[in-house]
Amino acid sequence: MFVDGEHPTQGQVTLVQEGEQYFLEFAEDFQTDAGPDLFVVLHTSDDVIGTTDPPAHGIEEGDYATIAPLEAVTGTQRYPIPADVNVADYQSVAIWCRQFNATFGAAALPVISEQ
Repeated sequence: MFVDGEHPTQGQVTLVQEGEQYFLEFAEDFQTDAGPDLFVVLHTSDDVIGTTDPPAHGIEEGDYATIAPLEAVTGTQRYPIPADVNVADYQSVAIWCRQFNATFGAAALPVISEQ
């Protein structure tokens, strides 16, 4: 479940494994504010918001892996995790504004659901 960072962010996220490929899936209830340069990232901390400084909750290079630009600020979405990203190295997913190094919201990385 996403929690607010610099901006209101909510909704469910699931980590899915299909064969050797992993995907992040945002549920229909996902919602965040619009902003510039928004990305989906995986982060090494299990509490990105609690371990970063407000109000921006900026993240440090080396602590995250960029997955993809955020497709939409609401609704169901699916992001393939690149093969060179080891999911086991990360504990959370975040919505991050690269331009201002601001974390809009984050969620603990859920248990893998195999399909």
